[in-house]
Amino acid sequence: MAKIRVVYDKVGNTLDVWFTKPQKTISEEVGHGVILKKDRKGKVVGFEKINFLPRGIASRTRRLAVEGLVA
Repeated sequence: MAKIRVVYDKVGNTLDVWFTKPQKTISEEVGHGVILKKDRKGKVVGFEKINFLPRGIASRTRRLAVEGLVA
């Protein structure tokens, strides 16, 4: 089964999702605060969501629950 890594950065208020082990990537901003992370061959290996939580909520958040399903 594939592993997905999800990391929330409280200071930067970003959510990083990796479909592979984190690696050096080429970034492509696609709009609405979403940045695709691609490997050297152009395959999407993850994405980053900037300003993940609304302003004010991010500073009060202590824990972020993540639920996932990999098919």
